[in-house]
Amino acid sequence: MAAPLAFGLMLTGACSASAPAATPGITRAPCPQAIHKDKGCIYLGVLSDLNNGPFAPLGRSMQDGQLAFWNEVNKQGGIGGYEIDIATYTRDTAYDPRKHVTEFENVAPHVLALAMSFGTAQTLAVLHDMDEANLVTGAGTLWSGWQYRSTDRDLVLDDGYSYCTEAVLGLDWFAQNHYQPRTLGVVAYRGNYGGDYASGALKWALDNGATIASRIDTGPNSEVGNQDFPVAEIMANPPDLVLLATGPAETAEIVSKLAKDGYTGRFLGSTPTWNSALLKTPAAQALTTLYNYTSPFDGWDGNSVGAQRARNAAPSEPTNFGYNIGWAISYPMKALLTKAAGSGEIDRPALRNTLDRLTVDSEGMAATRIYGRDEPDVAAQRAVVNVPDPNTSLGSRTVVADYQSPTLKRIAIHEPCTR
Repeated sequence: MAAPLAFGLMLTGACSASAPAATPGITRAPCPQAIHKDKGCIYLGVLSDLNNGPFAPLGRSMQDGQLAFWNEVNKQGGIGGYEIDIATYTRDTAYDPRKHVTEFENVAPHVLALAMSFGTAQTLAVLHDMDEANLVTGAGTLWSGWQYRSTDRDLVLDDGYSYCTEAVLGLDWFAQNHYQPRTLGVVAYRGNYGGDYASGALKWALDNGATIASRIDTGPNSEVGNQDFPVAEIMANPPDLVLLATGPAETAEIVSKLAKDGYTGRFLGSTPTWNSALLKTPAAQALTTLYNYTSPFDGWDGNSVGAQRARNAAPSEPTNFGYNIGWAISYPMKALLTKAAGSGEIDRPALRNTLDRLTVDSEGMAATRIYGRDEPDVAAQRAVVNVPDPNTSLGSRTVVADYQSPTLKRIAIHEPCTR
């Protein structure tokens, strides 16, 4: 186990790493809520779904995890003579690419980098501007394109796996622990998130002698009204297993309606499909008996050093598992800032250049990651498999914390699964 003081880089002396006076997002004045008044401030922005979008409960909980993470870094001395502020330039973008662009334009002049940009289409909408500004971001999205320098332009600090490999990981675990599905139904949001997950399901099917019986595009209920169409399509040709890459509300509706209509198979969901609030809906019984979801990071009940630190730092029990995601996705930015500070210079070009061959250890919450490669080592990716459980904290329980995929060791993936 790592020693407690290893968590934060403690370079004593205010502003010991060089930052030009005009560097955006860095001040010699302390942060607004500074712990150490003799240190300067690095401002990081956050663009997320925080209020009324389809993933707002997840986004708010992720923000809580990020705030707790950086508070611990600051308590232990900050980085390079600076504390880190992610609160001042946090903005709600409601999972809307247009609003994401607007809020990006508002915060970009004031931040060194983004601690998180939530959503794939949303982040793609500002990627060109990030490129021109040398503005790096932490990823609130698991699109496979972030794992290839040809598409992320060495700007996006993703972690864990992609939605594409998540489907492969989940299906391998499912086949080993439930039954071997021969036909798959995939209900997924249209766009990069759902398309990436569906592509992974197809790759698994081709390698494992299965077929995609139904591939159904949908959207948030705020856009499409309800999920009656996907339910009808699944019931018209019931597959052995239904895979879901939607939001929590749509997951609850699809699972409950299919169970009520007599569907006898099981459900496997991507990370964003789950929220513990679903246990208070009519879908609760079906979810607890028929549904599993995967996550790239060790959960609230996890045993890794990182999960233990996250629990110890929480001011109270989180509302959902997004807290651990927010904590876990903060490790890459911390490592990037630490490495840049160690080289004696912190500014936007330095951060972007430092990303090349950056090695990130998330204290066991995910596999060690090396950035700046042309393509990822997908065989090394791993999943945490979970099951809803109303008798546990946060309403879910870890089934396995370090699952690796035999299929990913066999198949070749040399480019993003969707573009």
